[in-house]
Amino acid sequence: QVQLVESGGGLVQAGGSLRLSCLASGTGSIFSFNAMGWYRQASPSRRELVASFPSGGRIYYDDSVKGRFTISRDNAKNSMYLQMNNLKSEDTGVYYCAMGDFWGQGTQVTVSS
Repeated sequence: QVQLVESGGGLVQAGGSLRLSCLASGTGSIFSFNAMGWYRQASPSRRELVASFPSGGRIYYDDSVKGRFTISRDNAKNSMYLQMNNLKSEDTGVYYCAMGDFWGQGTQVTVSS
């Protein structure tokens, strides 16, 4: 059974940085996933895609994070990362990683102004 575990969230002041990690287990290699990415949920009814490695095509970033966030992956470590710099209060939310049809449990990011 595939499990994704996020880590690296926390409380940070505006302008600060955080690095989120997503570790996959129960799978041979994350290289097999067609698509993977990071989502942010700032309200119960809205979960938005922040950054992703889509199936084919170039890396995607939401306009709100372009130039500040960087998504990366390490297939050998079965991990995906999200480096978040110059954080803003509107970046606050629960961040979820997703690989294929699998989701992590989420990690809270709170940016204080």
